[in-house]
Amino acid sequence: MRVENCFIAADGVGERTERKLWEAGLTDWDAFSAAGTMPVGDARSDAIESFIDEARDELDRRNAAFFAERLPSASHWRFYENFRPDACFFDIETTGLSKDRDRVTTASFHRGGETETLVAGEDLTGGAIERELDSADLLVSFNGARFDVPFLETAFDLSIETPHLDLMYPCRKAGLTGGLKAVERELGIEREEDGVDGREAVRLWHAYERGDEAALEKLIRYNRDDTRNLATLADRVASRLDGDVFGAFR
Repeated sequence: MRVENCFIAADGVGERTERKLWEAGLTDWDAFSAAGTMPVGDARSDAIESFIDEARDELDRRNAAFFAERLPSASHWRFYENFRPDACFFDIETTGLSKDRDRVTTASFHRGGETETLVAGEDLTGGAIERELDSADLLVSFNGARFDVPFLETAFDLSIETPHLDLMYPCRKAGLTGGLKAVERELGIEREEDGVDGREAVRLWHAYERGDEAALEKLIRYNRDDTRNLATLADRVASRLDGDVFGAFR
C-alpha cells in the first residue's frame, strides 16, 4: 500500500468511509479525482479533494512529516513504501535504561543496504548522529519513539525532527506483540549474532572497557543486526497490513 491509496488522513474521514470509497472503485487519489459520482456527501468529498491537492504537493516535496502528522502512529506504515528508498533504520545500545544516568555505547544506522556503526569514545558524537538522521526522509526504529530518540536527544543535546516510523505500533496492529527479538522469532527473521540481548549488550560494553576488543566486535555485530533486521521487519509488517487492510481491493 502506498500513501496515494490513503484517504483517512483527510478531515472527517475514518476507516469506514475510506472502505466505502475503495468498494466503489476509488482506490487511489487519481481514481477519486476522476470520478463523476461519489459514494460520500459533498462536504466530505470536498474535504478529501482538498487533502489530495495538498498531499500531492507534499509528496512531491518528499515531506514525510506531513503524512506523519495526519496519520495515527499505528497507520504510519501506509506511507512507508513511498519513503523507503531514503529511510534510515536505526538502533542504539546503552549502559542502562535511564536517559538521565546511563550512556549510549553504540549507534547503528542502516540505509541503502549499507550500515554505519558509531562507537562511544571513537566517533559517536552529536554531529555524527545528526548527519545520519537529518539526511534521511524517514527514520525507522522499534520502540525508538519512547527510548532511542529521547535517549539520543538527552545524551547529545539534540532535537530530532525527522519523521519517524516506530515499528512497535504497526506490529501490534498486525498482532505481533513483545519486543523486537520476539517479533523476529515469530516472523522467522534470523540474526548473525544470536543469543545476545540488552543485558548482555551492557556486559559486553563493560568487558570492552576492561580491554576486551572481541567484546566490542560482538556488541557491534549485535547492534548492526538490530538495524538491518528493522528493514526486513518493516517490509514484512507493511506487507501483512497491506494484505489485511487493502488486499481485497487490488
